[in-house]
Amino acid sequence: MDEYLQKIDMKHIRKLLPAKIDTELNEDLYILRIHYDESYVQKLRSFLEFPCRTDVYLTFFCIKGSVDLEVNLRTFSLTEHTMFISTPGNIIKAKIDPGKKDFGNEMLLLAISPSFLSNISLEVNKSLGNLISFLSDPVIHLDDASIQICESYIGIVKKIIDSDCSSKRETVGALISSLFYYFVSLVVKRDENKKAVPMKNASVRVTQLLERFIKLVTEYHNSERNMAFYATNLGLTPKYLSKLIKQASGRSAPEWIDSFVILEAKNMLKYTDNSIKEIVYKLHFPNPSVFYKFFKAHTGMTPSQYRNM
Repeated sequence: MDEYLQKIDMKHIRKLLPAKIDTELNEDLYILRIHYDESYVQKLRSFLEFPCRTDVYLTFFCIKGSVDLEVNLRTFSLTEHTMFISTPGNIIKAKIDPGKKDFGNEMLLLAISPSFLSNISLEVNKSLGNLISFLSDPVIHLDDASIQICESYIGIVKKIIDSDCSSKRETVGALISSLFYYFVSLVVKRDENKKAVPMKNASVRVTQLLERFIKLVTEYHNSERNMAFYATNLGLTPKYLSKLIKQASGRSAPEWIDSFVILEAKNMLKYTDNSIKEIVYKLHFPNPSVFYKFFKAHTGMTPSQYRNM
């Protein structure tokens, strides 16, 4: 289902922003330092103004300026002194205002390939609860001390890569492992601060359920639109699941599912030569008539009208 989405992988990052790569470890890890300039923004807009599926781990450190990122149809704002991590499989889109001159005045981007991270020793199970919390709310505000620590880690990684060390991969891997645990500690600290302030809209448990639901929808929405499928996977009744998702996000579960399907359909209509019949088949609609009615109900136009816009 991915063939009609642009992909962000390590090779694509190199092709898109070669001048921004400050340090690299083959195609395993890139450190990019991004400063605002018109040519960069135009390149980024041409690439990220449409949804792309990430095949890498991306850690954004917003040092100055701001940018809004839409990840799996949820919008997150990166402002000065914030950190954001995108994991493989996410559908990501940057909302870039060309008239906004403070966009990305200074950003640090750490890109890591899944194959490299898979060879690093991480006790993920011990941090699973914190990771779920982070995936539900992946923006962390960094204080001065945290910024200095993160900069020190990145600086040491850069020095190791630029040195004549004979075990660069192993050494850098150990540093990234250590950085992972430091990120977990930041999530723990953030969540402890949240507990001091009662949550207005949803409990931590319900927020975690939302994240699990979104992950399932991300993976299965092109073939599964029945609430029973998601409810069964989450051990709940369809009615109760829909109630909790509405409580956590303000949108019902069917609305989330339909939004993902519409996103896929729009991408296929705009960026592929697939016929309507082929799109109906790939999105598992029973027939073109049902797809037409579904698409028009959500967009106000027929698939053909949208394709010819």
